Amino acid sequence: MRIGSANVEMEEVTDQAQIRPGILRVRERIAIAARKAGRQTEEITLIGISKAQPAEAIRVAYEAGLRHFGENRVQEWEGKRAALGDLEARWHLVGHLQSNKAARAAALFHSVDSLDDFALAQRLDRARDEQNVERKLRVLLEVRVEKEESKSGVKVEEAAALAVMVLALSHLEVAGLMCIPPFLEDAEKVRPYFRRLRELRDSLTRKIGRELSVLSMGMSHDFEVAIEEGATEVRVGTAIFGNRAAK
Repeated sequence: MRIGSANVEMEEVTDQAQIRPGILRVRERIAIAARKAGRQTEEITLIGISKAQPAEAIRVAYEAGLRHFGENRVQEWEGKRAALGDLEARWHLVGHLQSNKAARAAALFHSVDSLDDFALAQRLDRARDEQNVERKLRVLLEVRVEKEESKSGVKVEEAAALAVMVLALSHLEVAGLMCIPPFLEDAEKVRPYFRRLRELRDSLTRKIGRELSVLSMGMSHDFEVAIEEGATEVRVGTAIFGNRAAK
């Protein structure tokens, strides 16, 4: 048993040792994709998807220069937060938010990147009001760019109406759009979904007369294509942290 425990510990150390070079490789890929698209690297924010990663791994990534982290579940972030409270990082909720956890999310995260329902937006707005937080909570509207009813996200044709309603809430700031396209090995086959989100953003900007500067799209295997299509935030987990630890 001791040998097995030692092996587990060694694997954890090895994984964490790969985080810094992983971040460097991802940043280099971002820079290459930005140059190819005629954009500035500084236009693109790297969000490390730290769900299922221990607090120690997140700290290593922070010390390597990463400042934005994405968590999938409210309760998981609550469990890690005490060990990371000293970090001057920005915490994004990227997973689907259940309405009964809205108040906790409003207090715990700098940004909710998966808003897809007005009732949920109202709960977040009410929570920020009750928490007496002066700064608005940044939100992104998650859009379902493929026609799969099982997926979360507002339908493309309903996004404008949702945007208008959320913009009327005084404690939320609608910064832009987010999508999770289907996972396809060939990143080029994902391009139409990224393009659809960008075109929707441009259309919404004209309709509502309000700039939506953020396009959160692209993950470890396809973020270069997302950058070419206008992504301003990419959400990268595996390429930084490696495969998620088994529970």
